[in-house]
Amino acid sequence: MNKRQLHHFWTWFRRIQPRYFLALAIVSAVVCVFALRANNEHMIQLRNAVYTADQSNGNVAQALENLQKYIYGHMNTDLAAGPNAVHPPIQLKYTYDRLVVADNVRVQTANAHLYTDAQTYCQELIPTGFSGRYRESCINQYVTTHGAKPATIPKNVYEFDFVAPKWSPDLAGWSLVATILLLLFGVGFWAADGIIRRELK
Repeated sequence: MNKRQLHHFWTWFRRIQPRYFLALAIVSAVVCVFALRANNEHMIQLRNAVYTADQSNGNVAQALENLQKYIYGHMNTDLAAGPNAVHPPIQLKYTYDRLVVADNVRVQTANAHLYTDAQTYCQELIPTGFSGRYRESCINQYVTTHGAKPATIPKNVYEFDFVAPKWSPDLAGWSLVATILLLLFGVGFWAADGIIRRELK
């Protein structure tokens, strides 16, 4: 390309001002910031819905599913933030406590007549003797083998953490892409303008 053609190209090219790209990049960045904030605020609402369902014995599974889907589809929705955050961030304390109480009731109900049944059984098995000392080992063995025991309820089954993506195809994600591209175009046009000016000297 000779200098005349280059000058003609530069005359057209310099109409595209890098500051236009910078201005658009700033607008896009502002949109991105507000979209990221909206993502985080909506995640907090869904997380609070999980806590409410847990406390009121509501539909915890549905609330958890809604939260999980939203976090997996939107950036800036991490549950745990900061060095003092609880890990894992979602702990269904009330659901877990209700299960423990229900299991304790089950054990108490099952064992309500255990000693009476043991005495009856051992009296039939060992009818001799005026006191119960001969039947003591029999009663203890009966209680050990027939007594209901508390179930082991693993706590980690009721603890959750969902990881947000680094980028998501939503308003926040696309405005972030637009900001980066506009900045690159602006820098590219500014650099190209400098190169062409040097060639024309």
